[in-house]
Amino acid sequence: MPIPAALNQNSFDVRWYTLRRPAATDAPPEWRKWLLDPGSLTQRLINASQGDFRVEVVRQLWGRPTRSEARALGIPPRQRALIREVQLIGNGQPWVFARTIIPASTLTGKQRKLNYLGNRSLGSVLFRDPTMRRGALQVSRLNLTTGETVWARRSVFYLSNKPLLVAEVFLPSLQQVNYLAN
Repeated sequence: MPIPAALNQNSFDVRWYTLRRPAATDAPPEWRKWLLDPGSLTQRLINASQGDFRVEVVRQLWGRPTRSEARALGIPPRQRALIREVQLIGNGQPWVFARTIIPASTLTGKQRKLNYLGNRSLGSVLFRDPTMRRGALQVSRLNLTTGETVWARRSVFYLSNKPLLVAEVFLPSLQQVNYLAN
């Protein structure tokens, strides 16, 4: 299944829920640790793949975030932002599809470097920045154009008090990883 084709901008304009401890009906047990882990997803995927990990940029462009994304960032709905979509690939399989929304006002000063990540993971920048703080995790189920449903999480990160929104979609191929049970 080609991931970029199965997910589109409308996939992310859904209701997101802030959950501390999801009930069994909210998220299957095998996904809860992934959805609620406050640490670096990049580092967790590197560990799960025993280092066979890479980031592949699907697209990066200036565009309009969804209403839900703009609301989460506290920006006007028609304001353009840098939209970066990547696949996080472990053991040759796309495990996570990530969508980042960065308002233009965030891309100033030291944060200007976020424009030029290329195939570097955003997590490698976020979790090394001493000014970083993370807002509440929100989770949702997204419907793929293939008819499948997948779990996703998102949160607003702040670098020097400037926001960016990161959504991470956990793909079915990640379920096959033995590490998922841990």
